[in-house]
Amino acid sequence: MAGGGRVRHGTESYYVVGEGLLSESRGGRATDADPVEASGSLGEASMAAARLAAAPPFHFSRMGPRGAALAKPLLDKLARAMTTAGGGATGIPAGFTYLGQFIDHDLTFDKTKVMLGEEVTPALLRQARSPSLDLDSLYGAGPQNERSAKFYADDRHLKTGKTRAVDQDAAHDGFDLPRDRTARRLADRRLALIPEPRNDENLAVAQTHLAFIRFHNRVVDKLPAGVPAAQRFSRAREKVVKHYQWMIRHDYLPRICEPQVLDDVFDNGRKLFEVGAEPTAVPTMPVEFSVAAFRFGHSMIRSRYDWNRRFPDGEGTLGFLFTFSAGGGDLGGDLVLPSNWICDFRRLYEFEEAGRDDLVVARTESNRAKRIDSLIVDPLQNLPPGTFGGPEVGFDDPTANLAFRNLTRATMVRLASGQQMVAHLRDAGVRVRPLSRSQILNGSGGAVLSDLTTAQREALVARTPLWFYVLREAETNDGRLRGVGARILAETFHRAMEGSEHSIVRDSTWRPTLGPDDTTFRMVHLLLFAAQNKKRMLNPLGG
Repeated sequence: MAGGGRVRHGTESYYVVGEGLLSESRGGRATDADPVEASGSLGEASMAAARLAAAPPFHFSRMGPRGAALAKPLLDKLARAMTTAGGGATGIPAGFTYLGQFIDHDLTFDKTKVMLGEEVTPALLRQARSPSLDLDSLYGAGPQNERSAKFYADDRHLKTGKTRAVDQDAAHDGFDLPRDRTARRLADRRLALIPEPRNDENLAVAQTHLAFIRFHNRVVDKLPAGVPAAQRFSRAREKVVKHYQWMIRHDYLPRICEPQVLDDVFDNGRKLFEVGAEPTAVPTMPVEFSVAAFRFGHSMIRSRYDWNRRFPDGEGTLGFLFTFSAGGGDLGGDLVLPSNWICDFRRLYEFEEAGRDDLVVARTESNRAKRIDSLIVDPLQNLPPGTFGGPEVGFDDPTANLAFRNLTRATMVRLASGQQMVAHLRDAGVRVRPLSRSQILNGSGGAVLSDLTTAQREALVARTPLWFYVLREAETNDGRLRGVGARILAETFHRAMEGSEHSIVRDSTWRPTLGPDDTTFRMVHLLLFAAQNKKRMLNPLGG
């Protein structure tokens, strides 16, 4: 799921510390980019604004060595094998698929997009383009910033939008993202007034973003009356961010990653990535995470969802989730979300985890994510042009195939192979069990590679693309990341939390206050708090 620092997934720059700007992807094609100095001062504050547009959008780094690219025909065959059909079901509620996308966009958000150029000092320029888990994708540069003020209803509350009434479903205030109703161009009036436009590329991540807006607004409203007006936003933000980080560490990550790897990293520290870094120093983003390991979520995507009472039994197709957004579609031709497409969160999460049996739906209505493995659903073989920023291409053109795009990006940055990362981990003192030849070629219910020639099979076994390697690890481990993939995720998240402005890693004594006790805060608790514990707020359409 991870991407670069630019708004569209289809145009991504990879400014790797020590190497410069390697290349860019336009329409899924690797192209050479102009070299940029890999180090050195950005100049005085007065020069920052002038250089902002040309400055590298995001600072990446390498966790492992550089790798060698596989031939395009092999990558094309591998991509097609991965998109023939989605993998099996898992026990993970499907909402976590899109929570992962929301987290990805937070990690890779470029805050300088919503900052005034003349205010951007060289230090702030780098900080604003660094991976953190501070919810900058939700807050932008804050309500006091001139360019971010449009996201706010006042000096502390974020805006929400109102849906359009459809047949028996009335308009619902607060159940669509806010939209730019004052734009001159009709199409621009659909655009969401949120800092991160990628969070309106599909309806599931859009409704997730909206849930976080409501969560923040309720935290503001529940602050003690004695908190001064000037401090209410900052106090609420810190509380929101720390609960968000706790939920990621203790709810999201253990569902998709071996818990013992997480515990080792969070209890004993990192062994591979930015070891010994000053905790408050600006983190970088390892390309191994962004281009490979955190793209595991693509395999969790379903082709159909039981979305709500109006679109049950799989009628909420993945295509519709793109259509009823402003980034991946056109909101079905409307300027706001039609009410019949409001999310029923009971179908995406298991509220029995919070002791709310009244919010549990029938098993046939409860959506489960696809297993993490080397297969992704076939609709992702032909992405809508709006989701990758490229021109419309013919059916089955590889540049619209999500798997091919992921594999191509890895060649752009000369990503290490799975085998190289195993060796690198072992050199760092990390115990890891490598995949066998049979596991790479045959997997366990994943992609079937029978179309590969003998030479291609040998090349794949010798230099397995890291993304494919991580997925094969998971599918041979009951759909949970292990080995290389687990370690990359754990160390990257640990460093991103450590280097955030508000950090549960640095503030190790902090405990959640919005869950049932001081150690428990899951995504369902976040949703319940945001919904004022009311069923009609989690499922406005009823049923």
